[in-house]
Amino acid sequence: MRFRSSLMLATATGVAVVSAFALSPAHAQTAHQAAQPRVAQAPAPAPAKQPARPAAAPAAAPAASNTVAAAKSSGEIVARVGNNDISADDMRNFIATLGPREQAALAQDPALLSQAVRVMLSNRLVMQELAAKKWDKQPQIEAQLEKVRESALVELYLQSVSNPPANFPSEDDLQKVYDANRASFQVPRQYQLGQIYIALPKDADKATADAAKKKAAEVQQKLKAPGADFAAIARADSSAKESAERGGDLGLLPEDQIRPEIRTQIAGLAKGAVSEPITLDDGIHFIRLIDTKVPYTRTLPEVRDALVRQIRQQRAAQLRQNYLAELLKQQPPIINELALAKLLDGKKN
Repeated sequence: MRFRSSLMLATATGVAVVSAFALSPAHAQTAHQAAQPRVAQAPAPAPAKQPARPAAAPAAAPAASNTVAAAKSSGEIVARVGNNDISADDMRNFIATLGPREQAALAQDPALLSQAVRVMLSNRLVMQELAAKKWDKQPQIEAQLEKVRESALVELYLQSVSNPPANFPSEDDLQKVYDANRASFQVPRQYQLGQIYIALPKDADKATADAAKKKAAEVQQKLKAPGADFAAIARADSSAKESAERGGDLGLLPEDQIRPEIRTQIAGLAKGAVSEPITLDDGIHFIRLIDTKVPYTRTLPEVRDALVRQIRQQRAAQLRQNYLAELLKQQPPIINELALAKLLDGKKN
């Protein structure tokens, strides 16, 4: 997501990590530089409400994304480093191990596949190096590897026994969950704003402060002139370069993320009107109300995919918990708490 407002606090949407075993969308949102103004307080997103579960769920998973068409096997080499080759078949096998969301990410951003190849090549070079040194044959390393293998096998097996049926949730169950959680799908009022920003840090010296105030007065005079072009003035005078390039346009901002000092000013503005200068802790702002979007509730088709994923994740977690509980019920564990306590006492001594 591109920053639409230099007045909003940065919130990361998630940084992709590409490895030989995982691939996720590389959509990272960079933090604002210190010089960027802030008009909206963007608190960390609250955890999504857990939707009420359907009473009894037979069910349905989103169909796996067929992002890569099946192709005939070939010995074509797609990458090489030293004596290590990665073939087209290697990559097809890699893609086949990805989940639907990762495959969808590849479809949207094919460059991710190139990143994965680079990581795989690096891994192979490291493997070549450690094998030459017989590093993995050390007793302590072999013990750690066995622990990792055991954990990975347990996790993969638990995933296999807790995967909900392909038709879960049913359309009826999905509708019930949506209806029960309709309030959580409400989108607040949004404002499309424009800004002209004059930087004025709190700790600025007198000369800097005087210069900023003088420039703000000049901007205000330009804005009050007949036929004033807000966008042109923003391009020429705004210190927020990102929004200035768009004529000051910040895009749509949710009402609950806009700072109170700004919200009170735009509440009484008519469309196209510009506020009086607003002094915040980072500088002086002139805000233009471009448009307002009334609150609305997202429809089921809009939230369907995310809702299905969340319901399936909840069901998978419940199935896993039930499976483990039944396993422990059949073979109750016996723990010698006294012996465990002695082990801890021995460490203290």
